[in-house]
Amino acid sequence: MNKSLIGFHRSAMGNIFDIPEILPSEELFETILAQSNILIERIISSGQTTPLGQWYDQETDEWVILLQGEAELSYRDGTRLTMQTGDYVMIPAHHQHRVEYTSSNPVCIWLAIHIKHSHS
Repeated sequence: MNKSLIGFHRSAMGNIFDIPEILPSEELFETILAQSNILIERIISSGQTTPLGQWYDQETDEWVILLQGEAELSYRDGTRLTMQTGDYVMIPAHHQHRVEYTSSNPVCIWLAIHIKHSHS
């Protein structure tokens, strides 16, 4: 699989469901497309969670779909989302969140789209 497609001028093909035979102990992030205002990545989680006491506070909006597996997200305001295969969510920039659970059998396959807004 092509690890990074920087622009639209190249043709690249892969299979979003191909899982490496040996997974690292941490989540696996693979860039599919990177441009100035958008990042599309595949994430493979196999039981990883956000470390206790830590929160993601991202500079970009993130639309993410769980293509395989089960997961649970929580927000700083106490809201929790239980996600199943096919569920998606839009997480606005600076909306603090964390991953509480990801399944390992099957592993979670996420497709995440990060959108950076330009400020004039």
